[in-house]
Amino acid sequence: MTLNAAAVTKIFLFFLFTKYLVEAYLEMKNKNHILNNRQAVPERFKEVITIEEHQKAADYTVAKIKSGQLFGLIELILLLVWTLGGGINFLDNWISTFSLSPIWEGVAFVAAFGAISTLLSIPQSLYTTFVTEEKFGFNKVTPKLFIQDTFKGLLVGAALGLPLFAGLLWVMKSLGANWWIYGWALLTGFQFLLLWAYPRFIAPIFNKFSPMEEGDHKEKVLSLLKRTGFTSNGLFVMNASMRSSHGNAYFTGFGKNKRIVFFDTLIKTLEPGEVEAVLAHELGHFKRKHVMKQLAKGVILSFIAFSVLGQLADSALFFNGHGVDKIKIHLALMLFAMVSGVYTFWTTPISASVSRKYEFEADAFAAEHTKPVELISALVKMYKDNASTLTPDPTYSAYHHSHPPALVRVKHLENLSG
Repeated sequence: MTLNAAAVTKIFLFFLFTKYLVEAYLEMKNKNHILNNRQAVPERFKEVITIEEHQKAADYTVAKIKSGQLFGLIELILLLVWTLGGGINFLDNWISTFSLSPIWEGVAFVAAFGAISTLLSIPQSLYTTFVTEEKFGFNKVTPKLFIQDTFKGLLVGAALGLPLFAGLLWVMKSLGANWWIYGWALLTGFQFLLLWAYPRFIAPIFNKFSPMEEGDHKEKVLSLLKRTGFTSNGLFVMNASMRSSHGNAYFTGFGKNKRIVFFDTLIKTLEPGEVEAVLAHELGHFKRKHVMKQLAKGVILSFIAFSVLGQLADSALFFNGHGVDKIKIHLALMLFAMVSGVYTFWTTPISASVSRKYEFEADAFAAEHTKPVELISALVKMYKDNASTLTPDPTYSAYHHSHPPALVRVKHLENLSG
């Protein structure tokens, strides 16, 4: 059978609706499982989590599932409007009226597309922030801060993304048939530059980072760093409480620009030994080379993606089969970015499985260098304070979750403690 544009369209629709139906089924399954277990706290957590806290977590998760289903349907409709509905054609025809050079035309197109996409995403952000998060007591964002964050995000995205997009367009136009190799190298170099620059130059645009204050928390952390031979560019506390009461900690940066960051909400909630255990887990990812493995995986997958794009960038079947009339280099990049996830959604459980394996290994590292009971205690507090459900559906969790379910993770840590 000869493949034509109509056949490509049918394949696209098959994958698109298969992805949507699979995810909708898993979300329904997860919601029902959580509601069926809403009336009783799992036996292992009965002494530390009340029925009210358990039910709040269930209701919070179900509320997020319901809103996610609605906005997921809207996203599906928007993707169809942009592609088969002619949205890309309409925007490109409008940009073409300005008679710009190919590269500047591409930059103008992606700038307009980004602005429209941001505007279309605002209702979801508003609902998530001022309805769901507000209802369950997590939201600290004011309307003024929401507007500031939106404009900052647009400006930072434009400042970083538009020059990169222009560079990719120049590579595609100027470097011949093997442009995709150079395009991949440009994007990879840019991503590593961002990893280095993010903690020092980008993150402070949105949050305040203060050196960790002297005291028991810092002493515990410094002792752990010394025992594990880890060096960083500083210990920082982020003013996360200006936006949310959720707590977390993370490790960021690259090379000598590595930073350890704690949410101020986490420092207020956890005891010094618990903070030490949480950090030990994060260091476990670094010491077990999970960070480098994930970076390597990203580089390899990016190489594969660019090699595929290299074959599709001048393919009429690719353009016409996805509803785009004209073959242009900037449309190739945008269309590929929009539809590639439709065809690769089945890899989600593979990535999630690898991530959960890394979490177990990081927990094992933490158990070697701190008391497992401290990490268990910290995790339970974080589940409670973040209203994380203790009873996700196993199938949904296996497909989507990058972290093991609470009960599985706690039992693993208890086994490590002997």
